[in-house]
Amino acid sequence: MKFLLFFFLMTFTVKSYSQKVFSVDYENQANVKVFVVKYENQADLKVYRVKYENQAGQNDGKWFFTNYENQAKKKIYFVNYENQADVKIYFVDYENQSGWRNASKKYYFY
Repeated sequence: MKFLLFFFLMTFTVKSYSQKVFSVDYENQANVKVFVVKYENQADLKVYRVKYENQAGQNDGKWFFTNYENQAKKKIYFVNYENQADVKIYFVDYENQSGWRNASKKYYFY
């Protein structure tokens, strides 16, 4: 019985921090406003877009974009200007490049 409880709690904990995101159409629908920067050194977070839901990270920059809003843990809105953003991101080509450059903004994705 204790094992089942432990297993359930661990599964719930992992899912609660997974980076499944949905891009919303309007700013007021979003949990986090993001801006995509041109250069890696300008970013708070380097993001790698994974192909499958089970590859999504735990607040480490590995994002899975869901097809439906209710499947996502965080709703994001892409702003047009850097000063409007909560978090600045840069999309990387390889999974091992993903991660936080500015850890003080991690709380936006918890």
